[in-house]
Amino acid sequence: MSTPALSIRGLRKAYASGTEALKSVDLDIASGEIFALLGPNGAGKTTLISIVCGLVRATSGEVLVEGKHWLNDYKGARRRIGLVPQEMNIDVFEPVWNTVAFSRELFGLPRNDAHIEQVLRDLTLWDKRKNILKDLSGGMKRRVMIAKALAHEPDILFLDEPTAGVDVELRKEMWAMVRLLREKGVTIILTTHYIEEAEEMADRVGVINKGELILVEEKAELMKKLGRKTLHLQLAEPLSDVPPALQDWKPRLSDDGLTLTYDFDRHAERTGIPSLLAAMRDAGIAFKDLDTKQSSLEDIFVGLIHGGVK
Repeated sequence: MSTPALSIRGLRKAYASGTEALKSVDLDIASGEIFALLGPNGAGKTTLISIVCGLVRATSGEVLVEGKHWLNDYKGARRRIGLVPQEMNIDVFEPVWNTVAFSRELFGLPRNDAHIEQVLRDLTLWDKRKNILKDLSGGMKRRVMIAKALAHEPDILFLDEPTAGVDVELRKEMWAMVRLLREKGVTIILTTHYIEEAEEMADRVGVINKGELILVEEKAELMKKLGRKTLHLQLAEPLSDVPPALQDWKPRLSDDGLTLTYDFDRHAERTGIPSLLAAMRDAGIAFKDLDTKQSSLEDIFVGLIHGGVK
């Protein structure tokens, strides 16, 4: 079994006020995977990232970066990690090239203009390399933040809400870049409020709430296990309540009496739909339209946070 890119053991963060931002988090992240960490504001996502990246001191617990203790081998660990934080932390009076190149120098690496050029080209920043940062748009500044994080060629990249506040076009470009990095073997851990991005991009998903990691699952397996399908039947005539003949399927009736909703497991050998439709026909209940909806990762996430999914 290969060594995880990142091994988090019993990581806890408590403040003098008694608030526990993290409650003994355990997590292994495999080399080369894209891991999405989801959770509401204040759940502990940024605290977890900040501890791993050496910006915040943990109350207890440890992190192994490619098998090495992140405090005993601090410089080596930081060299392997790149971070794109939520907040902009760049000198707005510096040119793009200088800002990115300086980030590489901070890690004691030799000058490599070819690498810096490639990073800027990958992020569509090459034409802006001489521009002063304050003259760039918010989206371009976000690209510079990513370029800074990639300047020292990290093996592990943290993206903390990387597409917050950027337009759709830039978001797509960023995810294309993430895929390219993964192809090069970079391990990527991202937090995002755009859950559809996690659904599209991630290999595995972790859900954190109130400092606790409440679920870690392969995305495809999570969707398979928890993903429901819903059948909506638009009725030809309104019903006042669900007839006894349909009670076995436990359908829900809309307030206006015109829609029946039936939840089913799409992976079950028998979904119950044919028998439900036959029972409706026998009861003289006609419908004029039907459609099905697959529950998304967002539905599952909301259910986990609010205790509706076990």
